[in-house]
Amino acid sequence: MKSFIFVAAIALLATAPARSQALVDPSKVAPEYREAAEKRRAEQLRQRECAQKAELEKVLPRDRTAYLNHCLETMAAKQ
Repeated sequence: MKSFIFVAAIALLATAPARSQALVDPSKVAPEYREAAEKRRAEQLRQRECAQKAELEKVLPRDRTAYLNHCLETMAAKQ
């Protein structure tokens, strides 16, 4: 039983932590895909901004999706 716990502990320590998706850098993308990369980066920035607003307003996890969707819709309407 001790060997099983030891192996499980080693397996947990060896795993890498999950990280969020990095922002797309259009300068590191092939020229034919640069326009799409710029659009993706703009969308990622809008999503991050809405997520930060949700954090500041302390939106509950159960309401977060609705809040983020509403925030993204209002940002799209402004543009």
